[in-house]
Formats: sequence, C-alpha cells, structure tokens
Amino acid sequence: MKLKFKASIFIWTFIVSIMGLPVVQIADAHAYSASYTTLTLTKSHIEMTYALDELSVIELTDGDTNGNGMLEQEEFDAIKTSFEDLLKTNIKMNIDGTTQSASQSESLVLNRKGDATQVVLKLIFPAVKASQQVSLIDPLYADDTKTNYVNLVTINYGDKKTTAALSGGDRTWTMMLTESDFASLHDGDQQQEQVAQASQSAEQASSSHATESESSHTTSGWLSFFKLGINHILTGYDHLLFLFSLLIARQSFKQYASMITAFTIAHSITLSLTVLGYMNVPPFIVEPAIAISICVVAVDNIVRKQVSHRWVLTFLFGLIHGMGFADILKEMNLPKSELAVDLLSFNLGIESVQLLMILVLLPLLTLMFRWKYARSSIIVGSSIAFLLGAMWLIERVI
Repeated sequence: MKLKFKASIFIWTFIVSIMGLPVVQIADAHAYSASYTTLTLTKSHIEMTYALDELSVIELTDGDTNGNGMLEQEEFDAIKTSFEDLLKTNIKMNIDGTTQSASQSESLVLNRKGDATQVVLKLIFPAVKASQQVSLIDPLYADDTKTNYVNLVTINYGDKKTTAALSGGDRTWTMMLTESDFASLHDGDQQQEQVAQASQSAEQASSSHATESESSHTTSGWLSFFKLGINHILTGYDHLLFLFSLLIARQSFKQYASMITAFTIAHSITLSLTVLGYMNVPPFIVEPAIAISICVVAVDNIVRKQVSHRWVLTFLFGLIHGMGFADILKEMNLPKSELAVDLLSFNLGIESVQLLMILVLLPLLTLMFRWKYARSSIIVGSSIAFLLGAMWLIERVI
C-alpha cells in the first residue's frame, strides 16, 4: 500500500509540475524562438543571411511600443540600429579561431509575412581559405533559460550544402575547408548563380558525391538534430501532457504497445510530409487541434472506465502532433543529401524522450492502478489535463 501511494504521489508531482509552469509558458506551450541562418562561402567572401522571428525581436528590444504584438515599420526603424549592433555582438564568424569583422553590412529589413514575419540581416565577411577552419558562434539567449532558442543553419559551399541546428548548450558550428572544397567554391561575382546551383545540386546529390569533409558535417548534423528533437519535445508541454493523458488510462500491455506504436507511426508520417513540403497545414489550425486532442483524450478517460481501441484515436491525433513537431523544421531548406538523416535524427530525439517517459511512468501507473483510489486519481488527473488543454485552446484561438 505504501509503495502504491508513493507511485500515486509521483504521478501527481508530474501533474503539478505542468500546472506550476509560468503563465507565459502555459499560453505558449509549443513556442520557440527560431532563427534561420544561411552561409554562402565563395572564394572572395562569406555571405551570411540571418533571419529572426518577429516575437523574438520584440522580446530583445522592447520595440513593440504600441503593444499590438507586432512591429510596425516606424517601431522597427526606431530599434533598427541598436538591434543590428546586438546581432553583430552575438553572432560571430571565426576563421582559425580569430573573430572576423563584417566587411560590409548589406541590409537589415523587416520581412512582413503575417505570423511568419522575420527581421533579416545580411552581412559580408572575409573569405575562408583552403585548410582553414570556419566557425559560426551564436550565444543569443544563452543566459535566458526560459527561452527555447534554436538557430537552424544552412551552409552553401560550391555545389554542396550542409546543415546544423544550434540550440541549448551547443551554439557553435565548425567546418574545416579542404583543398577540394576550396577549389569547388565559386567566385564572388558568381554568387547568385552559386546559390541556385547549390540548391539544384543538393537535390541531385547522392552518397557517392560525399567527401571526407562532407561526412564529418553529416555526423555533426545528425547529432545536432537529435539534440534538437530532445529539446523540442522536452519544451513541448502540450505533447507531454497528451502522452500522459494517453498513459493514465488503465490498459493492458498489448493496448499500450499498440497505442504507442500508432502514435509513433502517425506523427512520423506527418512530420516527414510537412518537412518535405507535401503538406502544409497552418499553425492556427494545428496548434488548437493539439490542444483539442488533450481535451478529447482526457474526457475519454473520465467517461469510460475501460478504454478500448485507443490506438485509433491515438493515430488520428498523432497525425496532428506530427505537424506540430515539424513547425521548427519546415522553413529550413534541408538538402536532400542530408534530409533523411536530419529527419530521422530529429524524430529519434523526440522518440527517446517519449520512450524514457513511458519507461518511467508505466511501472508507477501499474502500481497506482492497484490502489483503491486509482479510479479517482485517473478522473482527477484527466480533469486537470482537460483544464490545461482547454486553457491552451482558448489562448490559441483568441
């Protein structure tokens, strides 16, 4: 009895920890501060295009003076110089360990695209030579533990392309430019042609074209995307609460296995299709639907003492959650030569956290199910999950 009670206490601790999140995190359960950086290496210079989402710019500058949640052109003009200085201070380009100064600041513009509005900065840095090491360092938000920041980096060099995800404590991308890499670089006046050719070449690339340098980027890339997947699910409180709502209902081992498998297959399908560009359901539909999924499962737990065919419901909602998982990657132009590895790594990062959560909760839930107050605990826990889901739904619809 004492062990069963302790198991119940652990379950309730999980619920209370979700409830105890700051109001901002409750409202933005799946929010990310996202930047997208493109580096184009040529024989004459390095061009960097850095794009940061509008909300992050507002947070960093307090630039939304009229409080309408967006930057008007006049507000942007007022913070433009200070924001450019902030980015130049934080986003650093190193060659052989020496920080490079931008030789030219091409532009800083507000790219208005509705909910996807970004501030875009373009800088020109000195060129990297053969056998030199080039690094991008991004410590933005490093001291802000409440902000989930990620910089999705795409690097074009010659006809090749590689990717990396800078997040958490991993804020540095590094590459050693080989002699063959340098020889393949285009001249500066061929820059626009080079970008177009790089995109076409990435789509046509195969493993037979990989060089030793390229392989090292792929390895580094898959690890960064694996870590990104872990961070993404750990800060996706709505996804965690949905999974908890699925698990808290008493089921057999076979039912749990089929349900978890259905969720994994479903979210993997829509995650892949969304990132590949075959489907594009807007966030204003996906995010409320994720909140609804929590409410529906919670109500199902309350209404039915014994759930059945839960895998069907899980599969349908898993399709929606997969679209939510993809939101951070779908704007990144992942090269086809690395797409499969990056997607798989990101998904495995998500799965590793889900599996760990299942391995921890299931034994404790099994003990709790033997407790005489088990049914009451399920109802109360599901009721709390419903309230949180309803809160997220209201915040996302309004």
